[in-house]
Amino acid sequence: MMKIEEVKSTTKTQRIAHHSHIKGLGLQEDGTALENGSGMVGQQIAREAAGIFVDMVKSKKLAGRALLMAGPPGTGKTAIALAIAQELGSKVPFYPMVGSEVYSAEVKKTEILMENFRRAIGLRIKETKEVWEGEVIELKTEEKDDQTGYGKVVSAVVITLKTSKGSKTLKLDPSIHENLTREKVTIGDVIYIEANSGNVKRVGRCDVYNSEYDLEAEEYVPLPKGDVHKKKEIVQDVTLHDLDVANAKPQGGHDFVSLMNQMNKKKKTDITDKLRGEINKVVSKYIDQGVAELVPGVLFIDECHMLDIEAFTFLNRALESTLAPIVVLATNRGYSQIRGTDIISPHGLPVDLLDRLLIIRTTPYNLEDIIKILAIRGQTEGLKITEEALQELSNIGNQSSLRFAILLLTPANILAQTSGRDEIAIQDIQEVHELFLHAKQSAKILEQQADKYIS
Repeated sequence: MMKIEEVKSTTKTQRIAHHSHIKGLGLQEDGTALENGSGMVGQQIAREAAGIFVDMVKSKKLAGRALLMAGPPGTGKTAIALAIAQELGSKVPFYPMVGSEVYSAEVKKTEILMENFRRAIGLRIKETKEVWEGEVIELKTEEKDDQTGYGKVVSAVVITLKTSKGSKTLKLDPSIHENLTREKVTIGDVIYIEANSGNVKRVGRCDVYNSEYDLEAEEYVPLPKGDVHKKKEIVQDVTLHDLDVANAKPQGGHDFVSLMNQMNKKKKTDITDKLRGEINKVVSKYIDQGVAELVPGVLFIDECHMLDIEAFTFLNRALESTLAPIVVLATNRGYSQIRGTDIISPHGLPVDLLDRLLIIRTTPYNLEDIIKILAIRGQTEGLKITEEALQELSNIGNQSSLRFAILLLTPANILAQTSGRDEIAIQDIQEVHELFLHAKQSAKILEQQADKYIS
């Protein structure tokens, strides 16, 4: 007998991260913060300040400046930073790092900071190039016997491109076949081929095919207008770090000895200050000529109190550079020691650096805000939770921390499923609260049983 089964969805299961629910700052058009919007809850003053910061970044009036987000743990500093990234959009570089990342046995602290600085500075290059553009309506390869006697090799690529004005068949060099394969070009795609370099760029699928599937994660583009062979303005978005890496690669041969030499080279020491200086000169020249446009992005350094005095001194100097991104720092420290010194300072940062910063303060969430955040988290993670359970979990979060309450959601859901329920009940919350300790409970036990632990 024929067996018929329902085909399971092929939709990818997305990994739910700590801040998956953050979609933006949740501001109205006049810049005032909604009580609950874009996944953000509470912290209205901090979010409104971040909104003004985003406007300054977009208008390019903040390059070389820095912002500090200061507040107790679990008050949404990282969430606001990621919301800023969402508001800026994909065209503005946003590079997050943690202060402790600078401590590496292989690379200097200042080198890691400089590399991340340059990852956060974008360059929009506009070039007018001679291209062949159109929808691929025919794509085939011509083959010949390999000289070594093993199989066949591509000798030419025949491709027909169509625009609203007509179509043209091109016979291309076999080296372009690799570019077509890399871009995964198929019939029905809109592409352009640069006449000088042979580079291929897949723009998207032609919109005549947009009813081909009921659901497809594909970008549809209109059929190109004009002739197949034309001059086209091409915009490329790169970061200064991309330029550093591209120019630092050894230009050796393709033989085995050259390959081994490249493999043996230390990966992160190829980029020198001299090379960066030369790239900066070329970039400045391009900007002056109007060929390129500088896009200062954002470098976000979480737990910035982990940086030491050497790193802070570098930050002071780097912020004064002509090519500098916007730096956003975050810390949960009060008065603490500056790492590498005996000096006690606000937020564990040197006073001369603090003078350069705009400071946004985050405050602890109240019970009402915690309830809303936990409801959003449950919805993001696809969990069902009763009103009583949500209230109980919020009370736990209010007594301990919001992070601890969020961490209890998943184990509570596992307990509910074990009991044959698809909704988290109050008894599940109470049981996981007995099973797991939060930081304050653990500290209290350590205090009471100090004689049983090694200290």
